[in-house]
Amino acid sequence: MATYSEKTGNKLNDLLEKTYDAEKGFKKAAENVTHTPLKNYFNQKAQERYDFGHELKNEIKSFGQEVDKGGSISGNLHRTWMDIKSFVSGDNEESMLEEAIRGEKASVEEYNDVLSETTLPLSTKSILVEQKNKIESGLSTIKRLEDLN
Repeated sequence: MATYSEKTGNKLNDLLEKTYDAEKGFKKAAENVTHTPLKNYFNQKAQERYDFGHELKNEIKSFGQEVDKGGSISGNLHRTWMDIKSFVSGDNEESMLEEAIRGEKASVEEYNDVLSETTLPLSTKSILVEQKNKIESGLSTIKRLEDLN
């Protein structure tokens, strides 16, 4: 059975944890905004990350790797920061939008880091490229929402 190197397996598990974090963060953002297009965007992104997580988990398992469960400390801190911003900011929708943009840019960097691994199997690389492209497309959408807000 083919498997990942330990380094690649760890990077993919880190990416999976951050995907779970992003899902939770988008759900939290959707709860904290009233602007309907923005709420819909955050809910759609939460569902997208849920789907990404399942794809990644299945891919990791198919290469005989253990799947880490849970979220990362940095993800929990990011959600806590979003909660704090929503309470102290008079314009919390703009704050949530800014945090979402920052988080999405960080996600693209994470994907680029994992994609730079030369040992990635074609199936894994294909999944990661497709997910990264969806994140980048979403960044274009969220920037348009920022202009409307």
